[in-house]
Amino acid sequence: MSETTENPLRDAIASAISEHEVLLFMKGSPEQPACGFSARTVAALQSLGSEFAAIDILPDPRIRQELTALSQWPTIPQLFVKGELIGGCDIVLEMYESGELAGTLGLDDAAGAPAELDADPEPSGAAPLQIENRLR
Repeated sequence: MSETTENPLRDAIASAISEHEVLLFMKGSPEQPACGFSARTVAALQSLGSEFAAIDILPDPRIRQELTALSQWPTIPQLFVKGELIGGCDIVLEMYESGELAGTLGLDDAAGAPAELDADPEPSGAAPLQIENRLR
């Protein structure tokens, strides 16, 4: 595929990344993660009190394909902060445990050591974002 080819799905993903300060591409939703890695990443964000948008990659396999091509990161979940890829579950959890994640998110880390994560997070109340695929 050449760079001059229009790709509405990739453009929608790039727009979502640029429009949301903290964006998590995940399997499932924050209220119902569909894999343990997504659940642990959501738990880390929620335990810090971070507001974040989430996009479920499961409804359309092309979302994962285009996201991976755009980010050059092969695994899901993928966390973006201020348009920059932070990483997947392992990196997010390492940053959480070291206290670096709170700083990256611009949050006060006055609470001290991070709490143990609950892999079954509380619902955040915000509906996950959806990327509408208009390719036919």
